Amino acid sequence: MNTALNDKKVIFGWTMYDWANSVFSLTIATAIFPPYYEALSKSIAINASSAEGPYLINLLGFTVNSSSLYSYTLSLGFLLITFISPILSGIADAMGNKKAFLKFFCYLGSISCILMYFFTAENLVLGLVLFVLSLIGFGGSIVFYNAFLPEIVSEDKFDRISARGFSMGYIGSVILLILNLINILFVDKIYPVQSYANELIQSGIADVDALAQSKEYYSTLATRLSFVSVGIWWAGFAQITFRLVPEVRRKTTFTERMLRTGYNELKAVWKEINEQNTHNRVKRYLWGFFFTSMGLQTVMYVATLFGSQELKLKTPNLIATVLIIQLIAILGAWCFARISEKIGNIYTLLIMIVIWMAICGIAYQIRQENAFYALAALVGFVMGGIQSMFRSTFAKIIPDQTPNHASYFSFYDVSEKFAIVIGTFSYGLIAELTGSMRDSIIALALYFVLGFLFIVRIKNFKTFHP
Repeated sequence: MNTALNDKKVIFGWTMYDWANSVFSLTIATAIFPPYYEALSKSIAINASSAEGPYLINLLGFTVNSSSLYSYTLSLGFLLITFISPILSGIADAMGNKKAFLKFFCYLGSISCILMYFFTAENLVLGLVLFVLSLIGFGGSIVFYNAFLPEIVSEDKFDRISARGFSMGYIGSVILLILNLINILFVDKIYPVQSYANELIQSGIADVDALAQSKEYYSTLATRLSFVSVGIWWAGFAQITFRLVPEVRRKTTFTERMLRTGYNELKAVWKEINEQNTHNRVKRYLWGFFFTSMGLQTVMYVATLFGSQELKLKTPNLIATVLIIQLIAILGAWCFARISEKIGNIYTLLIMIVIWMAICGIAYQIRQENAFYALAALVGFVMGGIQSMFRSTFAKIIPDQTPNHASYFSFYDVSEKFAIVIGTFSYGLIAELTGSMRDSIIALALYFVLGFLFIVRIKNFKTFHP
């Protein structure tokens, strides 16, 4: 099946995958899974009765800091994605079966989310394994989702259609998160809390604490059902993409060479960047992006865990905080886009990196709940701009005479994933060694400083002319 470029129905189908899978990154990876995991860790911690945290859990015969274990799990998931995505993208490009890979990773991720319903304190390992599989499903599917863009729209519409997909993802993920937040907040009204409490009392299991136990049971149930909702939403709406987005199959058979295609492209880009003096600005930019992403992405993935462990915030408060961040991020993206038009891309990036340094400094000192909410607002404001600014600036900074822009962006994406691996692992390792998540923030600040030192060496520009 083939289709003309810029077909409205096909474009709609493509953007609907962003609507479908973005619920994972917001609802599970950012908002609900981290505090739920932390609550379970506390319930089985060997030092739960005497310590405020960090909580130490016995896992497969080893005593592990719970927050460090979560960071290591993130690192493992993204490390696997980093290694397999170039291999699979090379095969998909050669054989023209991107949709098959997209479906596989979509179903891997969505089924893993649904099975998280069975993630309880009694099977912590199962929950973490499912979380890793869902990360692989999410990250793997994005590789092939992005690869469809140049096949369905002309180059002059890349930015606009890409932004439309992002917007669809934002809207869909916020809608589902709000629904899940309502389900968790209004447990008393949605579930038979009082009836269950009466049953506990009549059976002699509980007396004065029966109502609290009942509410805790249904709150946990509501959280686990939110995992199921993500899996159903993800796989369900993805059917629109699978039906409307066509694919041109190539009559070719699998060869061992295809396994190396993706890595060979990455090696070629790295060689080109290092051999040509005209690419010094690209090299500095990629190093700056790499170090900044180590701090930025780690903050995004562990922020709710920090609020849960260090400030003892409840899950509904953390979810509401994530929603605030998402809403303010829109304003931040718009503001920094306007700022870049006035002072240039590089200066704008430097301003945002400095703000991130300040965020790390404030987070290290923060002790009050209200201060955490104010800091979250600042995070949202700068988060909305820096990711889009990095990608758009990279598109401008690549020399026009470079024929393999796609390979450059593949290198860019792999750099970001590997940055997440190092950032989250180092965060967890420092927390493990020092016993405090606050000490890990110092490392994040250092990553932003290193990113700043590379970016500041690039000549500022508004519209780049090589």
